[in-house]
Amino acid sequence: MNADIKSYNLSQNVSDREICELLNREIDTVLTEAKSKIWHAHPVWFLDGNPVVGYSKLKDSVRLLFWSGQSFDEADLRVEGNFKAAEARYTHVDEIDVSDLHRWLKKARDIQWDYKNIVKRRGVLERIK
Repeated sequence: MNADIKSYNLSQNVSDREICELLNREIDTVLTEAKSKIWHAHPVWFLDGNPVVGYSKLKDSVRLLFWSGQSFDEADLRVEGNFKAAEARYTHVDEIDVSDLHRWLKKARDIQWDYKNIVKRRGVLERIK
């Protein structure tokens, strides 16, 4: 586990820490080739420099965010923002369906929009996978 992400997880209250630790463990299990780091103050996993998944503590929940998630065609992921991101929110570790999570993580590998170059392209996203 990335040391900075471990510190992030440990800084959460007990219930949120359990959610973060489960998400961290499962993301690392499925996306073994991904690089992880704290990015914009929360844990994010990158494939070839492109952000694909991360989580963050919100006021009332922990948000799991998939940068290309709107393209996954998954009813349990909600639209987030103006680009292609989608999210799931959790208030208790028991709400996480690990089989759904694994399916979403595999889609995160296979379905990607190019966020790495979004600034260079002046806010225009192109599908890379």
